[in-house]
Amino acid sequence: MPDPAVPPTPPVPLAALLAREDLGLRQIAGPADPATVIHWAHTSEMADPYPYLLGGELLLTAGVHIPEAAGSGTYFDDYVARVVAAGGAALGFGLAPVHDTVPRALVAACDTYGLPLLEVPPRTTFSGVARAVWQLMAQARHAELRRVTEAQQSLAAAASRPDPVPSVLRQLAQRVGGWAVLYGPDGAEVAAAGRRQGDGELARLITLVTERSSTTAAETAAGLHLAAYALGAGHGFVLGVVAPHRAPGDHTIASVAAVLLSLLTGEHQSGSGAARSSALVRMLLGAAAEDVAPLLGGDRWLVVHARPDGPAAPDPVAASALGTALGSPLVDVARDVVRVLLPAEREPVPQPGWTLGISAVSGPAEWAVADAQAGRALARARATRTGLVRYGARPALADLVPEEDAAAHARALLAPLSSALAETLRTWLSLHGSWDRTAVALDVHRNTVRQRIAKCGALLELDLDDPDVRMELWFALRRS
Repeated sequence: MPDPAVPPTPPVPLAALLAREDLGLRQIAGPADPATVIHWAHTSEMADPYPYLLGGELLLTAGVHIPEAAGSGTYFDDYVARVVAAGGAALGFGLAPVHDTVPRALVAACDTYGLPLLEVPPRTTFSGVARAVWQLMAQARHAELRRVTEAQQSLAAAASRPDPVPSVLRQLAQRVGGWAVLYGPDGAEVAAAGRRQGDGELARLITLVTERSSTTAAETAAGLHLAAYALGAGHGFVLGVVAPHRAPGDHTIASVAAVLLSLLTGEHQSGSGAARSSALVRMLLGAAAEDVAPLLGGDRWLVVHARPDGPAAPDPVAASALGTALGSPLVDVARDVVRVLLPAEREPVPQPGWTLGISAVSGPAEWAVADAQAGRALARARATRTGLVRYGARPALADLVPEEDAAAHARALLAPLSSALAETLRTWLSLHGSWDRTAVALDVHRNTVRQRIAKCGALLELDLDDPDVRMELWFALRRS
């Protein structure tokens, strides 16, 4: 018959139930196998309980169903055979009020069919037996959860060591009492820990995972429990685990190890991850941005500044999701703004729940300029309540003036202003002198905007209500 459905809780060893002195149970027939376990307790006085059993039960009966002439026929053989066929784990027979002793024919039938038979004394109720089963299950479940939690903590600590992969394998092998091995994309053994066993059987299981593109596979062979876990998404690493016995929680512990090993092998073994790491190291060691940009995928880029629409600051998970949606893993969370470095061929589109500012296309040497452009575009997007605003890159009249001359004029004109005043003036002019929208863009009170603009006019000794003055200041601010 098929394996019975069992609850998602550890089973109770029959020996543990027999050890409960408060119950006074006594096994009087059937094999005394320490491996016998009970998944639940069920009471039935049906002459044929088969249709009502799921398997794994301790079936409790007071013998109400037994006819008077049962001892002289095949009644008990038929009854026990049906219980065994239904997958019953053991039979408990209650003394009193119907029977003073357990029928001898029932004892013989249980010995014949290999069904453990327990004598339940008169003082012990069936509900008390069922309660004891669930108490033992709860204790086993608590012990399992504690074991899994301790294993998770030790595996996480191992992953943070200088030699994370061997450390994780050592912890896993120790926790399951067996052998743990990591295979590389070429099928070669990368690292292993524990007592080597079941090499041939595990090799077949690893082949099953890799050739059939399965994520996990498990089997029992030669008295060993084997499992294989494909790591990551297509990187080719496989974790193999061999244990002499399978304890509750082993699969959970191995799955945690598989996730950690996926993180340890996936990012740095993938081409893009290795390239990003190389680019970072080179920049930290003094290389120019234009020299490392080819490692990141191109020489034309966009900078995106984004802010969530709600009041909460962006968190790393949300920022990573935004980068994925835009098509780039190059994401930075800077206080209340998320910055994304995006290859120019990726066309940014509005993202639900975010306000975006997009820079003009630039090369690596102009990344700092593009970063400032994206910030200004984001400020305008927030002020105008627009989901996405691009920084204007069309040629203007100011572009007719040589860049050096324009920059020198801008520095001279704006010299009296601090950076905060200059940014306020820039935002105010870009929003056509709107106090409210400027306050929104800068996250300040509208009175603060008025005070800063008034101070700008006084320091520059200019009439900021004059359109010509505003135009000249705007040209200068674009060059600053």
